[in-house]
Amino acid sequence: MSTLTLEPLAGYRPFAGPVVLVIMDGVGLGRRDESDGVFLANTPELDTLLAEPLVVRLKAHGKAVGLPSDDDMGNSEVGHNALGAGRVFAQGAKLVNAAIESGEIFRGATWRAIVARGQAGGTVHFIGLLSDGNVHSHIRHLFALLDRAAAEDVRRVRVHVLLDGRDVGEKSALGYLDALETELARLNAAGGRDFRIASGGGRMVTTMDRYGADWSVVERGWKAHVLGVGRAFASAREAVETYYREDPGSTDQYLPSFVVTAAGRPVGTIEDGDAVVFFNFRGDRAIEMSRAFEERDFHEFDRVRHPDVLYAGMMQYDGDAKIPTRFLVEPPAIDRTISQYLCAAGVTSYAVSETQKFGHVTYFWNGNNSGYVNERLETYVEIPSDTVVFDQRPWMKSAEIADSVIAAVRSGRHKFIRLNFANGDMVGHTGIVPAIRIAVESVDLGLQRIAPVVRAAGGVLVVTADHGNADCMFTEKNGKRETMVAHTLNPVPFVVKDFSEANRWALSAVPAPGLSHVAATLLALLGFQKPDDYDPSLVELRQP
Repeated sequence: MSTLTLEPLAGYRPFAGPVVLVIMDGVGLGRRDESDGVFLANTPELDTLLAEPLVVRLKAHGKAVGLPSDDDMGNSEVGHNALGAGRVFAQGAKLVNAAIESGEIFRGATWRAIVARGQAGGTVHFIGLLSDGNVHSHIRHLFALLDRAAAEDVRRVRVHVLLDGRDVGEKSALGYLDALETELARLNAAGGRDFRIASGGGRMVTTMDRYGADWSVVERGWKAHVLGVGRAFASAREAVETYYREDPGSTDQYLPSFVVTAAGRPVGTIEDGDAVVFFNFRGDRAIEMSRAFEERDFHEFDRVRHPDVLYAGMMQYDGDAKIPTRFLVEPPAIDRTISQYLCAAGVTSYAVSETQKFGHVTYFWNGNNSGYVNERLETYVEIPSDTVVFDQRPWMKSAEIADSVIAAVRSGRHKFIRLNFANGDMVGHTGIVPAIRIAVESVDLGLQRIAPVVRAAGGVLVVTADHGNADCMFTEKNGKRETMVAHTLNPVPFVVKDFSEANRWALSAVPAPGLSHVAATLLALLGFQKPDDYDPSLVELRQP
């Protein structure tokens, strides 16, 4: 820690109050129509702040937060990583690519345990989306895992394929299946190996449900992959060709599930002693099947039997809930976070949120590191979240968080204060329109209470978000309205309101600003130059 130093910002005038960062989780800038829960909500404080001169729209998804493409929605984990790290680190597919290329993925304890199961006579199963869409998975990743399993003397492998037709051509499954069959045949040709496709189905009807929208999707996957229950075919190709023939208008993502059989029996049920790898890297559509494998007390559907397997994801899909507990690729190794620099400079700080997002203003903000950077200088406060469905109490713990921040500002003990209001994201995921509006209004009420206290203390208020969600409550296509519960690709607001008036700030000319520019901005507001490799500040000091 002592090796980290910050240089003072020339011409900067210190002031008495703190810099207070408000992260409005899931509050993006949407279409400003009836689908936009942020626009529809009564938000007088946010509206006033957005009329300030120091306002920027930030990218909070895709490449701006280290994801493979700008088609990839952001999330709270990568968003807070970027906010706290000051630069972009590889996430998702980029991280998996690097782990495979370096071989790091195969040196970890999880892969070693998977191989051990296979070497001991168990079957190693791979479940995932079979395409090169690079949104949820990539067939290249699967091939790398298969090659390594063969090289390490795993004798029996089964692949459970989920057909795409969404991120790739709508009827492209046969090409991917042929490529996989060719790879499996090559690996089997060496002798002593039995690598086969065992089951599958279209992604929208088999396994890949998200946000609890339809657990029957996961149940169909469980029956096919685990129990070997489903329509039987001699091969995956035969299954797809049959479904195409029976319904010429069908597309891959909606093809029914199937089970590959030989001599009247499924070729690859999942049994005690096996290992299972979900090779999707994106989490939203992998969480529910991960829960089905890992949870002992599981009530979403009747699993019939729960085999004793070693289960792992390509990545950990939910960092807060620790789903799954085992995974192949570690989160990015993020060093020299803003918290580390501030502690090295002796700056006191305060972080608060409710349970749902407490790890985001601490663990993820600090570069995927648990605990304090310097307990003498930092205070972390977790406010227990309600244990009811979020649309039933959409205000969540916004009032208690505001209370905590107000007390922290008035104490005068903390120069930097950060908080997360979880409402826009957690209630946004419910898709319940009245609840979403209340959630956003609750966040605005928190802002209404915090802003005057920061003003009275002579501080600086900074307001932003980690990604969008409440800003799109539904979509319409061909006259049909569909509830939207996922994160959005919309930009998020970034506002600086300097109540101290000690310094004159102006927007800097940062091209394509994103979340990673926030750390340098906070350092500037606190009187420091950014580290050389941090992304530039969004504001610059103007001399009188």
